[in-house]
Amino acid sequence: MTPKKIALTIFILLFIFIGGSSFFYVDQRVQALVLQFGEPVKLIKEPGLQFKIPLMQNVEYFDKRLILFDNPREEIISSDKKRLIVDAFARYIITDPLRYYQSVRYEAALRNRLGSILNDSLRQVLGRVPLKDVISNKRKLLLDEVGALVAEEAKEFGIKVEDVRIRRADLPPANSEAIFRRMQTERQQEAAQFRAEGAEEARKITSESERERTVILANAERDGEILRGQGDAGKNKILGEAFSRDPEFFSFYRSMKAYSLALNDEDTTMVLSPDSEFFNFFNDMNGIK
Repeated sequence: MTPKKIALTIFILLFIFIGGSSFFYVDQRVQALVLQFGEPVKLIKEPGLQFKIPLMQNVEYFDKRLILFDNPREEIISSDKKRLIVDAFARYIITDPLRYYQSVRYEAALRNRLGSILNDSLRQVLGRVPLKDVISNKRKLLLDEVGALVAEEAKEFGIKVEDVRIRRADLPPANSEAIFRRMQTERQQEAAQFRAEGAEEARKITSESERERTVILANAERDGEILRGQGDAGKNKILGEAFSRDPEFFSFYRSMKAYSLALNDEDTTMVLSPDSEFFNFFNDMNGIK
């Protein structure tokens, strides 16, 4: 190969290398920062084919999409001295790649600094409220406050924190067992109190029922005696009136009734004088001796 051909080959390879190093493509999901000897010179947010100076400039890419920051579980102490293991996360967007590059440069560094800010904000907000507020419907208001604090401090990194949420909030195992035992004791005490109150109410109801039963029976017996007395009085009055109207018939009726009561068995044996008044109507239908 002649020196001329060698030089031409080297020139072609160099041209291909320089041409390939001069162009880069920016995807619609990212934004690019062009650096020249480590110093930012150009920010590109629009997608498309772009140019850079080979060997002098390089490109750093930053995601445009919503990024999830999963914070390690952190222990928080509430205002009522209850320990709580909080598993929180945040979502953010890189809004200023230049500031992001100048302040943290890499995602690992951002995670360390953002984690410290998030933990400090959680302690500041959740540490001044009791545990019941953290696990109640007030949690959203508390997290909105945490999110506002984190977003304000995160501006210096060139990011916008969209929201902060708690995935889980658990008690430490030792605390969980102690609280469970305390809750169990409280429920047992409440159950015993309810049973005692129920038994007392049952005694009151039983006593009231017995009293009402006694009163009802006494009233019924009194009314029965009154009615029986009135019936006997009416009966005696009727019998008296009937006797005064026809004494002979009444005497006959009484004798017949006496016969039916005394002679109701087939083997009735009576030892009486034939002249006894009991046999008046046996001797004469008019009852004359």
